[in-house]
Amino acid sequence: MKAHTGDKLTISGHQVGEPKRVGRIEEVRGADGEPPYRVRWIENDHVTLLFPGPDCSIEPMDADHETKGADQ
Repeated sequence: MKAHTGDKLTISGHQVGEPKRVGRIEEVRGADGEPPYRVRWIENDHVTLLFPGPDCSIEPMDADHETKGADQ
């Protein structure tokens, strides 16, 4: 699994009805995009160091965010 700063990280719920957790990667501590990742969780603004498991997915930073950053 490889990621970049700003990517969206999602962990699926483990039980029926359990919500998924969504966060943004603030720091990639491994070499070449590898874990661990420092993640800020959207629901509570807490920051954790995470070694993602098989229930985790990573999506690239959205193009809208990149465009806004380039304009400023």
